[in-house]
Amino acid sequence: MSNDTLFDLTNFSDLLLDAICVVDAEGRFLFVSAAAERIFGYTPGEMVGQPMTALIHPDDLDRTLQAARDIMAGRPNPHFENRYIHKDGRTVHIRWSARWSEKDRFRIAVAHDISERKRAESLQAALFAISEAAHAAEDLSALYRRIHAIVSVLFPGRRFTVALHDAQHGRADAPRDEAGRLAVPLRAGESTIGALVLEGGGDGAPHAAEDLELLQYVGAQIATAIERKQLQGRLLHMACYDELTGLPNRGLLNDRLKQALARARRDGSRLALLYLDLDKFKRINDTLGHEAGDRLLQAFAVRLKTCVRETDTVARLGGDEFVVLIEDQALPDYAHRVAARIQHAFDAPLGLDGRPLLTRPSIGIAHFPEDGDDERQLLGHADNMMYRAKRQRDASPLASG
Repeated sequence: MSNDTLFDLTNFSDLLLDAICVVDAEGRFLFVSAAAERIFGYTPGEMVGQPMTALIHPDDLDRTLQAARDIMAGRPNPHFENRYIHKDGRTVHIRWSARWSEKDRFRIAVAHDISERKRAESLQAALFAISEAAHAAEDLSALYRRIHAIVSVLFPGRRFTVALHDAQHGRADAPRDEAGRLAVPLRAGESTIGALVLEGGGDGAPHAAEDLELLQYVGAQIATAIERKQLQGRLLHMACYDELTGLPNRGLLNDRLKQALARARRDGSRLALLYLDLDKFKRINDTLGHEAGDRLLQAFAVRLKTCVRETDTVARLGGDEFVVLIEDQALPDYAHRVAARIQHAFDAPLGLDGRPLLTRPSIGIAHFPEDGDDERQLLGHADNMMYRAKRQRDASPLASG
């Protein structure tokens, strides 16, 4: 490369925001303009004589070398894009315009930094993806998995955590950057529902200001998505569970019973329903008040759940009526054994405001397929058996047909 050529380049190149790079046939930098330091972080003196491959992002190396061969063969790509590793370790996105000079045996190229544009595009794509995930994710766990996948693209090589907490017990009021850990609050409306925590590669280096700005943008969208999914979860819970006891309600019981019947028909298995009603509950409610009656129902539900398996469904239909759905009965008399276990459990009084209160359930039992072939028939039969037991409570508190 002639001195005259170098003089011509240096005469005007320092005025440009884009970097001018001259690379020989072996890929070594022969000349770089002053703007290269702003883009790559290295001074021209540090870059000249070095191979360009030392700075190229490893994932872009092969296609960059192919692009260089194409240029040298007379097939230039005026808008080739690739990534380089900045001196401080971050990734910069470059758009190149390059030509090969056969006479001088070098490539001359102009490097335009498009990192901000790429960052904006990535942010826009991430915000859209988070919004889509908020609608499509089945639950919060699925939403978290999707969020982690999205954020890992924005912050490659970094560990990312969504930490939810009760705003009454702690707040993350300001960004923190300690020992390579960046945390920003997750704010939904006026409340803080948690924090986003971004950890570096382990070298303890502080995060760039751009990381904080990006994390705050993403955090606002994530907070909205989580709040929406939490609201959906609460509404779904209200629709499917009894507010007083937290047990499945009639609608959820019917759904589970329908599915259980389908499995039983397919597998040729048995199932049973236990229909329970508290004896003398109305008298207790009228004497002690509705608030005491509610607490009694809550205590009854807690003890009832201890009498059955985790796989059984305990539901409250309303008032003082409860149903237990038992699937996969190992023995023909298993439902009767469960009913007897429940009766025995309520031989001991329940504690209500420090006073012992003895209340027992009357229980009716229905079996599939003997006592009905669908939900209505089975519930109706178990209900009838429960009222028979209630009428005969002095003789026996449980009955089955």
